Amino acid sequence: MRYRYSTCKDGKPVKKALVYTQSEHGINLADVDVDAIRIVERLVAAGFETYIVGGAVRDLLLRKKPKDFDIVSAASPNQIKKTFRFARIIGHRFRLVHVSAGEKIFEVATFRSIAEGATGNMFGTIEEDVLRRDFTLNALFYDPGKQLVIDYVGGMKDIRARRIKPIIPLKTMFIDDPVRIIRAVKYASATGFGLPFSLGLKIRRQARLLDEVSPSRLTEEILKIIRSSSAAVIVENLENFGLYQYLQPNASRLMREAPGFRQKHLQRLAALNQENKQTEDKESLAALIWDYLEMVVDWNEQHIDHYKKTFSEARQFVLPMNPPRFDLDGAVKLIYKEHGVIVKRSLFASERPRERRHEQAAQPASNQKKTNAVPAESAVSAPPAQEKPPLQDGQPDEQLKKRKRRRHKKPQSFANAGVVDL
Repeated sequence: MRYRYSTCKDGKPVKKALVYTQSEHGINLADVDVDAIRIVERLVAAGFETYIVGGAVRDLLLRKKPKDFDIVSAASPNQIKKTFRFARIIGHRFRLVHVSAGEKIFEVATFRSIAEGATGNMFGTIEEDVLRRDFTLNALFYDPGKQLVIDYVGGMKDIRARRIKPIIPLKTMFIDDPVRIIRAVKYASATGFGLPFSLGLKIRRQARLLDEVSPSRLTEEILKIIRSSSAAVIVENLENFGLYQYLQPNASRLMREAPGFRQKHLQRLAALNQENKQTEDKESLAALIWDYLEMVVDWNEQHIDHYKKTFSEARQFVLPMNPPRFDLDGAVKLIYKEHGVIVKRSLFASERPRERRHEQAAQPASNQKKTNAVPAESAVSAPPAQEKPPLQDGQPDEQLKKRKRRRHKKPQSFANAGVVDL
């Protein structure tokens, strides 16, 4: 085992971190995403200290295949963006960089400072950044080039002892960021580790702090949970702690009141995500709303207004979660498909995935002009549209009735082949 030293004010070296070699930590480099390694190597080559960090390192140590590889660096967001061609800066307070590699997106952050406390937005050093992380098992840094794990907070020992240990003092940890309450239960559920009594007690006493969390952050946490391979276990433990009601109050209420809903809901989540299986967001959302819609929807009705009403029911059910309408629409369509009805088009076809919108925005202006341009000759020769004269006083009521009939069409029915064109 090696040690990492830092210099004190008096100039004397002091041990700051334990450094584990490959033979000691046992991470197989073949399990690390190749593109994540390339991003780290490129930033290191540019002169910036850079590591894979967080849940990816934890999962690698537990012999699990990580779904995401987060990266942290001494480089600023602008320096990271300049290093990679396909990168964009996100965030308003603390800026991050999304680096694209094919269809994959890697989140690259800059070391955070503790000068403004545990929630400040200043950049800092690796020694400061580690103190901004929530639990020791998520505060390990992995250098894929040298295959070293750097441990400032005893995270390696806690993983081997299978325990969840907070880094930030408990008296301020959840007050600073209530979402850490959810994460504590999530990490314990996903790893099978035990929660210390003091941590579990604090979670129950301060659970009401989750009322203050914005819907956008709750949405982010729910999506992380249902995308994971331990969704059912996490949700079950959140419900046991009385926390699921803050994420999905309607589902939590049904789990307590409706006979059989709890078992069905958990079984659906368990079947949703398995190890090494990639699940789309619409499939994950479908698992959340499926059993509820089975209870309230009359599948014998088949017309457009029925579909819109079903979508509205799903939207209300997942509140305060606020998923993209495009994804929720896809989830509802999946359930309709299981009932033998194929919905051809989306209710929100204009809300395309971000990648498609960027592709369209990136088209040369000349191409856009060609698409939208109207030949001058046809524009001149086209006859002006004839406007219908308004009804005058004294016109027969029959004409007024005809106009109204044309305006208010009856709801379109589903086609005989089980296909609806929205």
